[in-house]
Amino acid sequence: MMARKGPILCRSAAIVTLALLPCCPARAHLEATGMGPVYDGLLHFLTSLDDLVPALALALLAGLRGAEYGRRALFALPAAWLLGILAGLTAATISTGALWTSLWFLVMGGLVVADAKLSLPATTMLAAALGLVHGYVNGTGMGLSPQTVIAAVGLASAVFILFVLVAAFVVQLRAEWARIAVRVGGSWIAASGLLMLGWSMRGV
Repeated sequence: MMARKGPILCRSAAIVTLALLPCCPARAHLEATGMGPVYDGLLHFLTSLDDLVPALALALLAGLRGAEYGRRALFALPAAWLLGILAGLTAATISTGALWTSLWFLVMGGLVVADAKLSLPATTMLAAALGLVHGYVNGTGMGLSPQTVIAAVGLASAVFILFVLVAAFVVQLRAEWARIAVRVGGSWIAASGLLMLGWSMRGV
């Protein structure tokens, strides 16, 4: 009985954490790690769930669709993310709200749950759109300087590394139960988005 409670508690904690994500203020400026701008960019991506989770969902989706989908999205997503950051470096800070984050969670998680049969161009365009939008938001308010450009490269590298690890793992899954498990992961992302959507509308 105790063994069954462990996974349930872990899942509940994850959902609550994601649901409370909108309470945290969005920060355009990178946190200083003390190890240089590259690591600042890496840390920013890895600690920003509103960026990390949609990218993770896209990696799951591309992996379910196959190796060619994974390869296309692998290069489209980080490249678009980097371009988005560079485009936003001189723009005013944009603070994304809970509604914005919840919609990305719902859309990306929903596609994974449905094992959506997107075409190769559609998947590539989705990766590019995700990268451009999130990259632009990341770049706003950072200010144009050599350090921020290097940090942008570090952030895009983190996107690349996450995507290649997750997508490569999913691509090699052949057992039906394993693919179902990936789709269950997508359901948790979608459910988190639904919770955040409800949280954002609590005052309406």
